[in-house]
Amino acid sequence: MTQAIRRRTEISIADDAAIARGGAILRAGGLVAMPTETVYGLAADATSERAVASIYAAKERPAFNPLIAHVLNLAAAAREADFDAPALALALAFWPGPLTLVAPVAAQSRISQLARAGLASVALRAPSHPVARALIEAAGAPLVAPSANRSGRVSPTRAAHVLSDLDGRVDLILDAGPTSLGLESTIVACLGGAPRLLRHGAVPREAIEAVLGFALQSHDAARGEAPIAPGQLSSHYAPRAALRLEAREASSLEAALDFGGALARSGAGARLDLSPGADLIEAAANLFAHLRALDELGPSAIAVAPIPAEGLGAAINDRLRRAAAPRGA
Repeated sequence: MTQAIRRRTEISIADDAAIARGGAILRAGGLVAMPTETVYGLAADATSERAVASIYAAKERPAFNPLIAHVLNLAAAAREADFDAPALALALAFWPGPLTLVAPVAAQSRISQLARAGLASVALRAPSHPVARALIEAAGAPLVAPSANRSGRVSPTRAAHVLSDLDGRVDLILDAGPTSLGLESTIVACLGGAPRLLRHGAVPREAIEAVLGFALQSHDAARGEAPIAPGQLSSHYAPRAALRLEAREASSLEAALDFGGALARSGAGARLDLSPGADLIEAAANLFAHLRALDELGPSAIAVAPIPAEGLGAAINDRLRRAAAPRGA
C-alpha cells in the first residue's frame, strides 16, 4: 500500500531555469515547494485529484480539509468561483496579497473535488511573491499549496525548513530566501449574506472591514457549521445514502465502495473500487468522485470496505466517518 512516494528532492535557487523545471514537474503531477509572501507552500496541480492526494500523503495530513488554490489574478479566480460584490471588492483591494477568499465554486471550475473536500465552495488566493506567480504561470494551472511542512509542525519560512520536514517527499524546493510575512493568509468567506472571517492572518480584520464598510461575522464551528477553509474540523460532504463502514459484504440493495477488491465477490447492486491495487494515494484521489457516483444511483446504503488506518488511510477514514455521521451530528 503506497504511502508518500519517495522522491529525489532537489533544492535550487529560484531562478528562471528552476522555475521552468518546477512548472514541468507540476504538469507531470509532481510536488514543488514554493515561496510565497506568507510561508513556503507545498504546490501541486489543483486540477489533478492524484496530485492533490500526493500532498496529503507527503504532509501526513490527518483529514481532508479544503486547500487553497493559488491563481494569478481576479480573472483567473473568476473562472473557478462565482464572486459576489463583497468578494470582488476585497479581491480588488488586496490581490495580489495574503488574503484568501472562499466563494461558491463556478460551474466551469477545474479545481479538484479533493482540494475542495467535496464542498460546493472553493478557497482562492492570488499571491504577490514573484516566484509563486512565475511558478503558477509556468505550470499553466491553479496550484494548491498548503504550508510545506508535515502536519502539526511549525510552518516553514525558509527553504531549509522545508528540506528538514519534507526531504524525500517533494521533487523540488525553490529557494528564494526567507518569506517576508511569515504568517498565513487571512481567510474570508463570501457565500451570500455577510462575509465571514474564517481565519485571522496577514491582512488585519480592520483593513478588511474598512474596505467592506461593515463588520465581518465570525465562523462558528462550535454550532456544527461545515468547514470551508483550512484549519476547521467539522462534518464535510455527506451523501444522501447512509454509509456502512468496515463492511465485509454488501447486499443487492446496497452499493459498494470497495478497496483492494475486498467486496468484489459480494452481491452489491453497484461497486466502485477506490484502488484495486490497495494504493492509498489512488484511493484518496478517487474518494469524492466515487462516493458521488454511487450516491447518484440511489442505493439504500453504501457499504464501505475496510481501509487501513495508517498513513493516508487515516485521512480517508476520517472523511468516511464524517460522511457516515448521523445528520445534524
